[in-house]
Amino acid sequence: MTASTKTGAVKGTDTGTAAAPAPAAPALDADALLDDQDIRIVVCCGSGGVGKTTTAAALGVRAAERGRKVVVLTIDPARRLAQSMGIDSLDNIPRRVPGIDGEGAGELHAMMLDMKRTFDEIVEAHADGERARAILENPFYQSLSAGFAGTQEYMAMEKLGQLRARNEWDLIIVDTPPSRSALDFLDAPKRLGSFLDGKFIKLLMAPAKMGGRAGMKFLNVGMSMMTGTLGKLLGGQFLRDVQTFVAAMDTMFGGFRTRADATYKLLQAPGTAFLVVATPERDALREAAYFVERLAAEEMPLAGLVLNRVHGSDAARLSAERALAAAENLDDIGIVDQAAGKAGLRDPDGSAVTSPEDPESPPSPARSAHTETPEHAPEPEPEAVSVEQLTAGLLRLHAERMQVVAREQRTRDRFTALHPEVAVTEVAALPGDVHDLAGLRAIGDRLATGSAPAGAA
Repeated sequence: MTASTKTGAVKGTDTGTAAAPAPAAPALDADALLDDQDIRIVVCCGSGGVGKTTTAAALGVRAAERGRKVVVLTIDPARRLAQSMGIDSLDNIPRRVPGIDGEGAGELHAMMLDMKRTFDEIVEAHADGERARAILENPFYQSLSAGFAGTQEYMAMEKLGQLRARNEWDLIIVDTPPSRSALDFLDAPKRLGSFLDGKFIKLLMAPAKMGGRAGMKFLNVGMSMMTGTLGKLLGGQFLRDVQTFVAAMDTMFGGFRTRADATYKLLQAPGTAFLVVATPERDALREAAYFVERLAAEEMPLAGLVLNRVHGSDAARLSAERALAAAENLDDIGIVDQAAGKAGLRDPDGSAVTSPEDPESPPSPARSAHTETPEHAPEPEPEAVSVEQLTAGLLRLHAERMQVVAREQRTRDRFTALHPEVAVTEVAALPGDVHDLAGLRAIGDRLATGSAPAGAA
């Protein structure tokens, strides 16, 4: 609701006055989380556009400057993480971030998941040279590794498992995929298992498992059966590519599932902490509630909620209702000439001072002279604005801000009422985008102090 109308703004029920606050949620101590040497993995999850990437990067900078050796893994293709850390680009290899300051500072590395390259690395690590080459050159594998449903989430888990197994960093911070279901990676092992256990894959794997002439005979029978049906839909060459891929990958399928299950258990372990990131908007907090409930169902350790871009005011004692009433009083006493349909001023005796642009006002001699020679017409002077007009405008802007503050407070209260056990830290909205280490440090300071902005309850 805007503050431009008088009636609804003052007399309506949603005037920006906050309702009675809900019981305060426990405070999330971000520094204690980052300083805990037993915490080795922090996963930032939440819906798209709430600041997961910035939060992950800010946590990484703060943890590194407090002495930890950190790697931040992002799966966000927007490359904002690289830009904010002063790196030209990120890829599948961790890159050290320069500029980490402070006495006793550790190290910060950053990387962005390359889904296909991660898949290639798995093949190269778990197959001999000839078999690996056959897999990497297989057309079906190339299609699968580039865009198979769920591959990104599965490869994120693979890369997380690889980083943890290297034991090179004492803290790994994961920025989850920018999808509607940012917890899809929890389902990746299950979806992969369903794919590998599917009847179609089992049929294709059967010749490789049987081996010898019997296998070749079965393969020929299977191909003749499929050529008449699937072959018409998919093409015989495609089916042969799939069979070749399955035969080459047969020895690796079990390893995929085993590693995925191990990473899943790693996410459930006490050394992992999940942070749900949201903004104080209804849709974002509805998604946050879903993530909280899903993590509980999966027995994943939740550290708390990061509430980003929270608004406030340094003049919170002046409510929206009082600010609008004051602005209207300035209008009603005639300071603003609304009869003329524009901002005009009045003399102390109450007579209106006509604007030089008013077509009904008699032209001055000077104006008449210049009217005949427009090429010599002076530049029109800017219309004068009184202190009272400026004050009324500022009061309305303040009223709008207080309405936003009240709406955000009600939204937070609803979430807290549903999940009173979830620890919360608030991050005040910044006036601009974060694009460097200084901005990330500012976010980190707000994360650590739980700084609700001025005026926020």
